[in-house]
Amino acid sequence: MARILVVDDERSMRDFLRICLAREGHQVVLADSPSAASECIANHPQFDVVITDLKMQNGSGLDVLTNVKERSPETQVVVITAYATPETAIAAMKQGAYDYITKPFKVDEIQVVIQRALEKRSLLRDNVELREALQGRFRLDRMVGKSPCMQQIFDMIKRVAPSKTSILVGGESGTGKELVARAIHHQSPRSEAPFVPVNCGAIPDSLIESELFGHVKGAFTGATSDREGVFAAANGGTIFLDEIGELSAPMQVKLLRVLQERKIKPVGGSREIEVDVRVVAATNRDLESEVERGAFRRDLFYRLNVIQIILPPLRARREDIPLLAEHFLRKQAASVGKPITGLTPEAMKALCDYDFPGNVRELENIIERAVILETSHLITRSSLPELTPRRKLPVAATELGVPPEGIDLERVLGEIERDLLLKALEQAGHVRKEAAKLLNISLRSLRYRMAKHGVDLPPEEDG
Repeated sequence: MARILVVDDERSMRDFLRICLAREGHQVVLADSPSAASECIANHPQFDVVITDLKMQNGSGLDVLTNVKERSPETQVVVITAYATPETAIAAMKQGAYDYITKPFKVDEIQVVIQRALEKRSLLRDNVELREALQGRFRLDRMVGKSPCMQQIFDMIKRVAPSKTSILVGGESGTGKELVARAIHHQSPRSEAPFVPVNCGAIPDSLIESELFGHVKGAFTGATSDREGVFAAANGGTIFLDEIGELSAPMQVKLLRVLQERKIKPVGGSREIEVDVRVVAATNRDLESEVERGAFRRDLFYRLNVIQIILPPLRARREDIPLLAEHFLRKQAASVGKPITGLTPEAMKALCDYDFPGNVRELENIIERAVILETSHLITRSSLPELTPRRKLPVAATELGVPPEGIDLERVLGEIERDLLLKALEQAGHVRKEAAKLLNISLRSLRYRMAKHGVDLPPEEDG
């Protein structure tokens, strides 16, 4: 089914085309003048085809054609007229009309033209999607952001992607760490080789070694055949080790050896296999603190943390919320086939005033829900869930109370940590070393927390 706009000042012609097209299952919108057509084009979702009379009492079909092409170049326009001349036909085709039909015409004639116009529209849409996929869908444009902190991350990805070095991606859950890993992979010389993601926290300790390095037949109960591990599967490409902080101490030792030797030994096997794999690891923990308390190996941390990229939470880059909301709206509306084109100001304000403890992933889920529930062409406030606006939190934990409805502990602690960071930096004259001393943490830990909360200082202000 297609959405078709019919523009003609003759009621009989409008009714004829409406009946003819509706029988084919199309959704038809009628307009009796170019000005009425302009309102339809502005207020309705994108049309697939526009059929317009050329000469009307209150304007020209060429004006309709121009309006359509300015707003939606992919929409196909069919011009019909009872006053056909070579000059008018040439003018219409030069301005982008798909076809030109002379009145009177037969039903099967208009149906054939509409079908071909829809096929061209579909081809254009497929070409656009393919071009987007080839030129960047899996690189940076899936990571949406205009904020300075995200622009710095985009720049970092472009700079580190060509190298072979290991990268550690940090940040809260839902900030898009796997997207960073994929962007690094697809901008690297390894882009044609496999990208293999592994969630280390989702695999039981008893199976993680086999999952990573593979096993041979008979290595343990249930090992009925040889099995290739993800390191072998990613050979020549990139492996993404998510939630790396969840690995047990014995597995940390084995992973360290693989990173050093570039060799793996399947469980139960006697022969080592060389692998060429770039490792991008991710965690929502402060691994340096984990190292200090003995929960994570220092040597493995340094091996992984050659280059570190910290993704800020969504609340630290609020200017990206409208951009992300529109991005997810287009994606979800296209997925479910709903003609939703935007959000009302009230709905957008509710999103911008919310803290998003679940970060970008939570925003995407909220938009997906809204698209499913919404019945108009704009997302309204009523289609969004209850979103509690952010509020200023007291710094001292002793000033905090726990209300009957409870609190979001991670958000509260994050706000307190960010507030203390800002106060320490201000007190230290924006000298990071001095601020770290005031907070009794290392300079590296201070930098991690600054990146985590989207706190930035010019390089020259570092001490």
